[in-house]
Amino acid sequence: MFQATRNRLALWYTAITAILLLLFATGVYFYVRYTLIERIDDTLTHVVEVVERSLIIEPDAEMGYSINIDASFRPQAPSVEDDRIDLELFSPTGELLWSTFSEPLDLPVMYNPRGETVHLNEDYLLRQITDRLELDHRYVLGYLRVSHPWFEVTRPIRKLLIDLSLGISIMITCGAAIGWLLSGIAIEPVKESYQQLRQFTADASHELRNPIAMIQTNVQMAIAYPDPDARQQNLKVIERLTQRLGRLVNDLLFLARADSGVLQVKFEPLPLDALLVEVIEEQRAVSRQQNIQLNLDIRGNSAEAEPFTILGDWDQMARLFTNLIGNAIAYAFPETDQKKDKIIMVTIDTPPKTPRQHQEQIMVTVEDNGVGISADILPNIFDRFYRPDPARSNPGGTSTGSGLGLAIAKAIAQSHQGQISVKSDHRGTKFQVIVPLHKISET
Repeated sequence: MFQATRNRLALWYTAITAILLLLFATGVYFYVRYTLIERIDDTLTHVVEVVERSLIIEPDAEMGYSINIDASFRPQAPSVEDDRIDLELFSPTGELLWSTFSEPLDLPVMYNPRGETVHLNEDYLLRQITDRLELDHRYVLGYLRVSHPWFEVTRPIRKLLIDLSLGISIMITCGAAIGWLLSGIAIEPVKESYQQLRQFTADASHELRNPIAMIQTNVQMAIAYPDPDARQQNLKVIERLTQRLGRLVNDLLFLARADSGVLQVKFEPLPLDALLVEVIEEQRAVSRQQNIQLNLDIRGNSAEAEPFTILGDWDQMARLFTNLIGNAIAYAFPETDQKKDKIIMVTIDTPPKTPRQHQEQIMVTVEDNGVGISADILPNIFDRFYRPDPARSNPGGTSTGSGLGLAIAKAIAQSHQGQISVKSDHRGTKFQVIVPLHKISET
């Protein structure tokens, strides 16, 4: 499928390039041809003007005035040059009086001062200008026809056609090769998105299939067994599964809105330190059950009234840090970890502004001293439905197990013009969230 799409894209690139090149070559051809013809016509017009000024006119008894041919024109020796200008002088009635051609041309005399192309035979063409010779605009003395070989146009035009054809062929070939490369580059993000969509669909189907199957099984058991106690137990299981399924669907909808850019965020001044205090109070009861110390360290400039205010959505930012802290509680200290001092430290600070920053920032760090995350898992930690080895999970943790918590945290951080990163080694894991600072005085 992608190969066929790439072939079509390359074909379209090549076709468009070929059309544009042909249009360009056509324009160049006609421009050069017009320029050459105009240059020849200018030369012929100049010759006509020079000849008219050199004519010797004498009184004539019959016609009033006539041209003295012997005095006006010198005897012409036969010329073998192809690139020459030939003259013909005609009487007012069209009779040939004088010519530089070795043989008279079998062409009628027609007044044409703008230039025309005439065919003597299939291989020989002339560009001609025919001017009427007048005296005082009353006496017609005759006609002067000036001719120039047409090969002065055809010779460079043919050379131009050869050069253009060769150049266009080379450029179309290069365009086809470049189009093939560009189509491959252009289709890579599509392939990646398609693979991600397939993986996302497969993972979502897998996550949804299990609770739906369990709900169906419990419904069948409730119908099959009339025992009220057993039926009540089945209904409780169905309720838990429905809640789990609802959370999963809501998470999927949240990520879908984030991907499409329609995620609704209620931006308002938000004290991030107060939000963290609330989140930690909610998570502290769970951490105590696992013998995990959950601490908050507030740093920064305490002289300001609201040193940790951002523009954001309270519910979404609370969800972000709940996911990070809950993820640490669930995975940082597995059953095999016999460490006595299990600590999760949440730190909020306003780091110094660097020269490249346009706005001051707030940095929140969620760091634990657990077993850490292996290097092969770390690049995929924010992928959707990605879950580490279940052996690392703390069975008493708050993780829903869907593998969407960190993906949601990343989407929320990005929707708040922030960023989230993770570092880990054998001494623990550190998540870092950076969001822009909002100063109340500026509003």
